[in-house]
Amino acid sequence: MLTFLGFAMIATFLVLIMMKKMSPIAALVLIPALFCVFAGKGAHLGDYVIEGVGKLAPTAAMLMFAIVYFGLMIDVGLFDPIVRGILRFCKADPVRVVVGTAALAAIVSLDGDGSTTFMITVSAMYPLYKRLGLSLVVMTGVAATANGVMNTLPWGGPTARAATALKLDAADIFVPMIPALAVGLLFVFALAYVLGLRERRRVGVLALPGQKAPEDVEDVEGDLVGATAGSADQSVSAGSAGSAGSAASGAPAGPSPAAASTSASTPADGPEDGPDDAAEDGFQGLDPHRPTLRPRLYWFNAGLTVALLAAMIMELLPIPVLFLLGAALALTVNFPHMPDQKARIAAHADNVLNVAGMVFAAAVFTGVLTGTGMVKHMADWLVGAIPEGMGPHMALVTGLLSLPLTYFMSNDGFYFGVLPVLAEAGAAHGVSPLEIARASLVGQALHMSSPLVPAVYVLVGMAKVEFGDHTRFTVKWAALTSLVVLAAGMLFGII
Repeated sequence: MLTFLGFAMIATFLVLIMMKKMSPIAALVLIPALFCVFAGKGAHLGDYVIEGVGKLAPTAAMLMFAIVYFGLMIDVGLFDPIVRGILRFCKADPVRVVVGTAALAAIVSLDGDGSTTFMITVSAMYPLYKRLGLSLVVMTGVAATANGVMNTLPWGGPTARAATALKLDAADIFVPMIPALAVGLLFVFALAYVLGLRERRRVGVLALPGQKAPEDVEDVEGDLVGATAGSADQSVSAGSAGSAGSAASGAPAGPSPAAASTSASTPADGPEDGPDDAAEDGFQGLDPHRPTLRPRLYWFNAGLTVALLAAMIMELLPIPVLFLLGAALALTVNFPHMPDQKARIAAHADNVLNVAGMVFAAAVFTGVLTGTGMVKHMADWLVGAIPEGMGPHMALVTGLLSLPLTYFMSNDGFYFGVLPVLAEAGAAHGVSPLEIARASLVGQALHMSSPLVPAVYVLVGMAKVEFGDHTRFTVKWAALTSLVVLAAGMLFGII
């Protein structure tokens, strides 16, 4: 009974948010509360929710202060050089923009924290997607999938959990998996290239002022190649092309260049620039003259950020405490006057409220799943459904099960609750626990888009994308990426 209710609750939640019948926050709260009553445990709902909130409170605190911290760093101009570098690489070509998104997300993911990865990636790429009229779900999908592959780093969480649960060395699990994970990352870049081509066909390529269109762009009916220095006719044409091609993109059409032109900022006056400088200044993702810039404090802010990330990796203090201290210090040094501090906090209040609210709402969902025993019954049912003849292939079974299980439950629930059972079943058939542990990592590309992952709400919130749209678009590509990693692991004899 609990097994059926668990699957029914998850299915109901996903269907309602993907059909946009309920907001994610409302669905995360009301649906599990209703199913808790169906399970006959409504009297314990309060206990389940409080327990769930208690477990997720540190995560909510971390996200709140991380958003404030990185929001401040964006305000003061720390990431402006990154944005300019991406703009130079992308050159307004949708293919380069999408590939650049994957590269940026993968690089920033080295810090091991999905929330910071998404904040930096969206902050850098969002203005560019808006300006070109690209689909924002392409950005969120590519970023989430790239981060999912990189989330297998030993300090990212899953590898450490697998090592702890099976009493193994994290290096013995991760190092042999590097070739398979590298193949998975290459697949993400190939996917980004294909999605970029689809976006190029939909909206065309816009050559920036003083810049030639990329030579490798093929002439496609409906493509736009021309200057974008405020030409109304071309902006309208670009919007029409985006509307006409939205069906082919497989994702909701992004805003048209005309509608998004305010995202770019061109200085009203200034020194005469050469062609390259003109192109760059004519297409700024972030306003180069915003009053919050603090160029004299650039190296202080850069040093503070590096120190903060290093402290996270070295685990000198709990991550929520580090971001709390970092946000307070950054706010005090960059904006010493009280009115300015209040203005900066208010500027990021929407993001903080949306993300923190989503996390606490998710606490209801996870609290009911765990407290009622639904998760345990679902896991036991899945493990029990494995045919006896599949025993010698438990590594493959573990890899396949890691996709749905890490999507429908937290990493803690999977690695500490289900993985030991799978490892024990594999050991009975001579399968090494190391192979089981490595196979358990392949589902992380899909896991990063799970509604139970707080970081994904940072991603969709900052990108202003509906969670249902992100889910519909991303799940199939993320699942395919996980299967590629699994296939590569088996091909190389790792799994």
